Amino acid sequence: MTDNLMYRAFKTRLGWIACLASPAGLVRVTLPCESRETAVLELGKGADSAWSPEAFASVEAELVKYCEGHRPDFSAVALDLSGGTPFRRQVWSAIRSIPYGETRSYGWIAQKAGKPAAARAAGQAVGDNPFAIIVPCHRVIASDGALCGFGGGLDMKRKLLELEGVALQANSVR
Repeated sequence: MTDNLMYRAFKTRLGWIACLASPAGLVRVTLPCESRETAVLELGKGADSAWSPEAFASVEAELVKYCEGHRPDFSAVALDLSGGTPFRRQVWSAIRSIPYGETRSYGWIAQKAGKPAAARAAGQAVGDNPFAIIVPCHRVIASDGALCGFGGGLDMKRKLLELEGVALQANSVR
């Protein structure tokens, strides 16, 4: 996975996003950050790879569209899932199936991933999702509707859900 990596950082309405890709597809995508430098640092290992604006043109266009409040189409975006276990891949696939503007619970994710009793394990896999926004882990909430457990912070989670038109309940933060 570490051979022939390419990266790109670009500005959106919500902040700077950075992407890292291998020949097989995206390896990592950051949430919006305050600066280009922060976004690139968030990529972690591989951020010292080759700069490649051309390789990310369609992904960039869809992420910019998303950050402007429009429904994106990430269906053709190839993901390099080699960094995930089979269970994590199932969780990420389940998350990717959550429609724009809707939410699902961690229990729902565990069931879709084939392990209905593994909501906590599913939660860990959700938290380790390296494909921010494209695999929309911000759409995963607690079974009681509360916002919880988001690596980008609950304010970012709320912002992304509101951008998609999700009606959040008052005091829905844990």
